[in-house]
Amino acid sequence: MQLRYNFRLYPTPGQCGSLARAFGCARVVFNDGLRARQDARENGLPYISDGELSIRVITQAKKTPERAWLGEVSAVVLQQALADLNTAYRNFFASVTGKRKGPKAAAPRFRSRKDNRQAIRFTKNARFAVTAGGKLRLPKIGDVPVRWSRELPAEPSSVTVVKDAAGRYFASFVVETSDEPLPESAAEVGIDLGLSHFAVTSDGRKVDNPRFLRRAERRLRKAQQDLSRKAKGSANRAKARAKVAKAHARVADARRDWAHRLSTQIIRENQAVYVENLAVSGLGRTRLAKSVHDAGWSQFVGMLEYKAARYGRHFARIDRWFPSSKLCSTPGCGHIDDTMPLNVRSWECPQCGTVHDRDVNAAKNILAAGRVDRLNACGARVRPGPAPAQREEAGSLRGAAWRGTG
Repeated sequence: MQLRYNFRLYPTPGQCGSLARAFGCARVVFNDGLRARQDARENGLPYISDGELSIRVITQAKKTPERAWLGEVSAVVLQQALADLNTAYRNFFASVTGKRKGPKAAAPRFRSRKDNRQAIRFTKNARFAVTAGGKLRLPKIGDVPVRWSRELPAEPSSVTVVKDAAGRYFASFVVETSDEPLPESAAEVGIDLGLSHFAVTSDGRKVDNPRFLRRAERRLRKAQQDLSRKAKGSANRAKARAKVAKAHARVADARRDWAHRLSTQIIRENQAVYVENLAVSGLGRTRLAKSVHDAGWSQFVGMLEYKAARYGRHFARIDRWFPSSKLCSTPGCGHIDDTMPLNVRSWECPQCGTVHDRDVNAAKNILAAGRVDRLNACGARVRPGPAPAQREEAGSLRGAAWRGTG
């Protein structure tokens, strides 16, 4: 499994200038390659191959007075910029022809020097290295100080140097790691994600929603107001813009750190984890958009997925149309309520009389549905897993659910 390890960089003023030059050269090569292919298409010429494009916008361009300064940076940086362009075109073509799953990929667009994020990539061919003193040696840039928060588990295959909107520099190493299975656990958990509580588990645990963005709104509002009062193009406006970016970066960092801690705890405690496959992109267009984006469900679920694969746990998503909230989780019942507005937080089953907490009931149904899917996929009982009676209960729940929705 390939993982990324990010570390903060603290380049000197001279190294910042060299990095800015590298960012600019990579951006120019990317845009030149994109422009060459667009011109060829408009003129009815054949598609320019990857090799021919590299010769045109790098090898031959360096010999011209207009692009002679491309030789001031590492050639690997320029080649990787073209590799990104080629990948973007392949994804676009695969999306158009239907070979690529997921959301449609748009055609490549020109990069701007005003983009919030600038990045360059070095591969092994660039001969980057970590010095004995703990600095990152980059060709034509120098030895950049690194704040090491942990050791790399193996030798990295590439490193990406990133400058974010807040003006911070990071080194992102790609490392090939081996699986590290944890001791098996008998526990399994279903998780219902929400807004009043970030997560509710099938064992009744409720995790409060930290609401990092909401808590920082006053500080963000003040920083944004200060920015709006600055004259466009002034140095004070640039400082105010950086202040806003840093405030947003603090919110994002806090949310990411919290999600890492919670996801690690859940993976360590449970052998199998099941969550609902939420349509976050759709919810992000409703009146709850700010709260949905503040929760960071997709980021959290992605962490659960890759950590489960690394540590030998089972992870699965339950169909988003599965009526987890409206289905009675009492064994042998399987009643599905007709309607369940969001303001209903608890309800009584008219068939068996059980009073359910809406979120805990949904988490229990997600766990039962996940167990059924896992059993059907394996064709045999999964250990650790539910007892035979529990399997029958889970099967009746899932069957009743789909009969009610079909």
